[in-house]
Amino acid sequence: MTSEELEITFNEAVDRINNHTEPFPADFLLRLYAYYKKATNNYERPSSRTPIINAFKTNALFQIKNISTDEAKKTYIELVNNYFLYRK
Repeated sequence: MTSEELEITFNEAVDRINNHTEPFPADFLLRLYAYYKKATNNYERPSSRTPIINAFKTNALFQIKNISTDEAKKTYIELVNNYFLYRK
């Protein structure tokens, strides 16, 4: 997959998540959050009003700190595809 194809597929996965109206499991959202932030090179601090949520988000980001942007995009795409494939 070329970088351009990866970017298109990643953006389609993001749109798919953003257009979904049912709630997602919290652990799934944390993984999506971390991979999305890494994939988009967004290094802003978590901004929840709840400190514990910021702690969970920071931990999720810390766990993937050593992967590349492309790897983050690929993993995000896999997470989205698997979620919609195996959801109830």
